[in-house]
Amino acid sequence: MDVPLGSKISIVRSRRVVTGNTISPADIIIKDGKIVGIQPWGKQSITVGSQLLDAGDLVVMPGIIDPHVHVNEPGRTDWEGYSTATRAAAAGGITTIVDMPLNSLPPTTSVSNFLTKLKAAEGQCFVDVAFWGGVIPGNQLELVPMLHAGVAGFKCFLISSGVPEFPHVSLMDLHSAMSELQGTNSVLLFHAEFDDPSRAPTNGDPMQYETFLASRPPHMEVAAVEAVANLCLQYKVRCHIVHLSSAMALPIIRKAKKAGAPLTVETTHHYLTLSAEKIPPGATYFKCCPPVREHSNKEALWNALLQGHIDMVVSDHSPCTPDLKLLQDGDFLKAWGGICSLQLGLSLFWSSARSRGFSLLDIPRLLSSNPAKLSSLDGRKGAIKPGYDADLVIWDPDKEYQVHEASLHHKNKLTPYLGFQLCGETEATIVGGILVYYKGRHCPVPAGKPLLIQTMELPEPSDPYY
Repeated sequence: MDVPLGSKISIVRSRRVVTGNTISPADIIIKDGKIVGIQPWGKQSITVGSQLLDAGDLVVMPGIIDPHVHVNEPGRTDWEGYSTATRAAAAGGITTIVDMPLNSLPPTTSVSNFLTKLKAAEGQCFVDVAFWGGVIPGNQLELVPMLHAGVAGFKCFLISSGVPEFPHVSLMDLHSAMSELQGTNSVLLFHAEFDDPSRAPTNGDPMQYETFLASRPPHMEVAAVEAVANLCLQYKVRCHIVHLSSAMALPIIRKAKKAGAPLTVETTHHYLTLSAEKIPPGATYFKCCPPVREHSNKEALWNALLQGHIDMVVSDHSPCTPDLKLLQDGDFLKAWGGICSLQLGLSLFWSSARSRGFSLLDIPRLLSSNPAKLSSLDGRKGAIKPGYDADLVIWDPDKEYQVHEASLHHKNKLTPYLGFQLCGETEATIVGGILVYYKGRHCPVPAGKPLLIQTMELPEPSDPYY
């Protein structure tokens, strides 16, 4: 596979190409950044000037799409930034990220703020980047203009977001926002937890994880998910639950889907990998909201995923500087919540999924095509098909490696996964036909693009994926 980084690839050849429901030997033919054909293995003749990438027996899949990433640029670039986040993405086989509307300054809550963010991303991205807008109290008249400007949809919080510039919304705000979004093909994403004013104040040792866990009980998620399901049924606007942590909310989602709600749900690699019982005292880099719950809850999430009741798995990469994790005090209640994992998603998922009844054929659905549909990128990304962007990950599902700080490309290396032994290593990543990553190295010039998405036409009838 001796191909220079930054090369435009004409043919990707492998004995294990994942297309649809099959894994077979094939040549993927690429022209002008698009897949133009899939031929039998070795049949495509190499012409002068064309670049063959022969992946041997490595698996070639659609590039991974991670629709839940906090890049934090502009404004909080000591937390993360476009260059470091997209390098990490490329190193993990991710070819598109969708950037969350917070914790950047300004947040993506108006057209002018969105243009500020686009300017910040310019020329820095090693993979493609799409953008979520934000719904906050009083900005409902910005929503349709932001859709025209190219955001993929919107995110809101039903509980404090942790940053003052992105306040959470009331039910009244949601009725306004959803009225605005009716008749578009947009989607509204929800951080689904409700504050519980009747809950007793948190007592207990703040260094013990169970003290923090008790402060965000499952019923806060369940009540919020129920409210979202009702709104979704009422307005028939696409709704999506981000980072579902409590399996107790799943029956509500199933019932709403059965009743015709255009509702989808994601969970994260941390809820599928980590368990509350194993979090050491003071290890605040395990803190996120909603919290990592008990082992039995983790197994229930895996079971739901296997049965098709959870639509996708994402990173919710939410970094910060180490000082905000308060490692000296180890105070779970006061530390910033957020887990770094962007680069490791494919490996984290496969390390656990392979022993739980999942096959390689399940990965593109959960990590590529369903995230593409959520972000209105379907028809363009998320599959190896003629006419689609030539976004590919080439990886070895059997290769084991240990997570070391030196190999992580995101800006702040503090993560619960340091020292983990994982299975499935990304060898190469291709974005728009360009080899952007190969064996630990990136192409010299960022080759990713900002993706402006049009969701304003009336929705086309399509196969539901929920």
